[in-house]
Amino acid sequence: MNQMVTIDRKAADGKPGDYWEWYWQGKTFEEQELYSEAIASFDKALQIQPDDYWAWYKRSKALQALGNYEEAIASFDKTLSVRPSDYWSWYNRGCVALDDLDDFSEAIANFDRALEIRPRDFWAWFKRGDALRHLKRYEEALLNYDRAIAARRQDFLAWLRRGDVLRLMERYEEALASYEQALKDEEGDLFWAFYKRGDVLRYLKRYSDAIESYDRALTIQPDDEYAWYNKACCYAILGNADLAIENLQKAICLHPSEYKTLAKTDPDFQQIRGNQQFQALLQGGVN
Repeated sequence: MNQMVTIDRKAADGKPGDYWEWYWQGKTFEEQELYSEAIASFDKALQIQPDDYWAWYKRSKALQALGNYEEAIASFDKTLSVRPSDYWSWYNRGCVALDDLDDFSEAIANFDRALEIRPRDFWAWFKRGDALRHLKRYEEALLNYDRAIAARRQDFLAWLRRGDVLRLMERYEEALASYEQALKDEEGDLFWAFYKRGDVLRYLKRYSDAIESYDRALTIQPDDEYAWYNKACCYAILGNADLAIENLQKAICLHPSEYKTLAKTDPDFQQIRGNQQFQALLQGGVN
């Protein structure tokens, strides 16, 4: 796609220009997602004003957008040397550490600094919870998601993540309540809430309810092989061979090798393992 770029001629000709010419040129490039050009312009601006917060901050975000994560961290360090109590620099530095570098302890330390500045901030608590979840510190993660929810009561992602942590802790009834709460937010990605709700209902041996939840998920994403397979498992446990085979066939059509192999040893299919149609499906004999 061709993009229209407004370029300051004095800067483009290699003449010194002034700080604002380079800075605004960098912003123009950034807005058009020309991040390498943006960084070059911010570098020129910083040659003129080496301690300018905004040029360092914008440079850091452009490096992050390019996937230059270690350089982005170093650039955020420069931003923080200029403005040590800047919430956004600490928060974004934490996001790079968490989402891009998998440095979860460093992410937590960054979110801690962000929360010193904004103690009730939803996103810092939420992301801190994510970092703790990755470290399998589930009780602490749960407390962080609770703090996020206290800051923003009806947030889909916070309730969903809270449910995920409770599910990992095998506190299934509480996980179910969290997913139900997530489903109240009609603007969220309801596929995941219905799908995960189905998983928890399956763990609770409420197989008919789990099937209903997977059905709701499949109305949103009809080609999700996991939901079809899990529905098949529920029907098999309930002894309904015909519907188990029908749903398993849907999963196999979407990903043949994985689900044929999995179904051969999955104990959920024990009740129907002797069914001829089931065996023919695993051997590829049912259309």
